[in-house]
Amino acid sequence: MLDIKKVIKKYKINDEDVFLYGNIFAKIRPCFDTKQQNQKIVLVTAISPTPAGEGKTTVSIGLNDALNAIGINSIASLREPSMGPVFGVKGGANGGGKAQIIPKDEINFHFTGDLHAITSANNLISSCLDNNIYWGNSLNVDIKKIIWKRVLDINDRSLRDVEITINAKKNIKYKSGFDITVASEIMAIFCLAKNLNDLQERINKIIVAFDSKNKPIYVSDLGITGAIIKILTNGKAIWPNIVQTLEGNPVLVHGGPFANIAHGCSSIISLNTALNLADYVVTEAGFASDLGAEKFLDIVCDVAKIKPNVIVLVVSIRSLKMHGGIKKNELDVINISALKKGMDNLCRHIKNISAFNIPYIISINQFINDTKQEMDYLQNFFCKNNIPFSFNTAYENGGAKGANDLAKKVVELSKKETSLKPVYKLSDKLVDKIEKICKRCYGATDVKYSDDAFKKIKEFSKFDYYVCMAKTPISLTDDEKILMITKPFTIHVKDLLIANGAKFIIVLTGNIYRMPGLPKIPEANKM
Repeated sequence: MLDIKKVIKKYKINDEDVFLYGNIFAKIRPCFDTKQQNQKIVLVTAISPTPAGEGKTTVSIGLNDALNAIGINSIASLREPSMGPVFGVKGGANGGGKAQIIPKDEINFHFTGDLHAITSANNLISSCLDNNIYWGNSLNVDIKKIIWKRVLDINDRSLRDVEITINAKKNIKYKSGFDITVASEIMAIFCLAKNLNDLQERINKIIVAFDSKNKPIYVSDLGITGAIIKILTNGKAIWPNIVQTLEGNPVLVHGGPFANIAHGCSSIISLNTALNLADYVVTEAGFASDLGAEKFLDIVCDVAKIKPNVIVLVVSIRSLKMHGGIKKNELDVINISALKKGMDNLCRHIKNISAFNIPYIISINQFINDTKQEMDYLQNFFCKNNIPFSFNTAYENGGAKGANDLAKKVVELSKKETSLKPVYKLSDKLVDKIEKICKRCYGATDVKYSDDAFKKIKEFSKFDYYVCMAKTPISLTDDEKILMITKPFTIHVKDLLIANGAKFIIVLTGNIYRMPGLPKIPEANKM
């Protein structure tokens, strides 16, 4: 591992703009103004995830290494890992093999305290709101209409529904619950804010409850925005973190909203900072193209006034075979039939990203047990359909060697002119935005709304806000059990939430929860 000062040195950053954590990682002063002229943005996404592994972060890190290896000044901008999946299913978010960011444990556990700051800022709002009610309720809060929840950076399904007791003697209590920190509107705002003024304005506009006359109560009404800003700035949470790859190349790690229950992208501040330092910025969007990539392209790009030059769609032969109906313990056996069936999922994602009108390339993340017959099948398919592709061995060989071909092809594709075509316009009706996403990005034939959702549609239709879909990442449908789609399907919308500071409407589908649970045997039992 290089001294982090050596990694930073080539960017000629002033010492006062760097806050060191020993010699292993640091924070750097954020750049709020976008100076994107000839700089290139590469967005990495994937097919629908499976337990077999797609390797999106591994490919992102390997591509960043490979670009630097061929003489391109490149920085990756990635999300911070939440301890929820670290202790749950995923077990970390550092990449893998020889394409990793380091130091692994420090990044996965607490890191520089950014998520702790966001948790504290979120919960300060809850504390002050309840405190106002306790001391006489000067804001005339209707305790049955408190919509702000507390958060915790751990998967804990038992906290989804709780009862908050404000005053036991007077029997003042209300139903609430906990979300996971990365689903907090504070996290969304943290990642969407373009500068400190924008951050403050967005926090002020957060709706926390409604009064007895059904008028919204904002964070600004609580008078605590200054305190929240101090939490996010005095500990330098707003400063992007800089770490390094195993090959000594820089990576900014900042912000971490989930893509299935939030918008799934690293912070705009991190992206802008990277664009001020490098010629190429590699960033990834959470989960697959139907979730994280759609939100990056429809929300982040519009807010930040940027657009990607290339999209990399990650796939693995193992994951394709799982989408073709094969169990995880049978993946090492050659099965062209399953591979063919699994191509339906890949083709859906290709169709999805093609509609955005951005040049794309398929990156096949190779595993050691992939067979020549299976690789030949993929190669013939891509060649026959004139689809750019590259086999990637960054996991085994490191990015400089394993992602060299991908890097060169990305550079060539990035020379093309692009004109981003979003799924919807902000001026579209709310119901039209939802249905355009469901039909264009998921392939659904219809959308059905619960009675509660239908009421919220009417209530929120006055807002020209973005739509942030909350949907299972496992399937293109809203049912995680349906991997292979063999017939037309409907997306079921059960509820809508307003994130007034983030300026998007959260649309809850299927059985999605904003506080995940742990699996039967979580990763916490294996450490």
